[in-house]
Amino acid sequence: MLALLWLIPLTLALGGAALALFVWSARSGQFDDLDAAAHRILRDDDAPRRGARRPPDRG
Repeated sequence: MLALLWLIPLTLALGGAALALFVWSARSGQFDDLDAAAHRILRDDDAPRRGARRPPDRG
């Protein structure tokens, strides 16, 4: 029974801290653009430039 006197306040404190961190991250813009990272991998940023030299074939 003595353990409950420690565990209940500890649980409430950790839950409150988690809630406070979630509210802080939501207000600071962490969840504003969730799709950009998913679409960034689909873009081809490594397209060869015109006149760029190709590395020799190793085959």
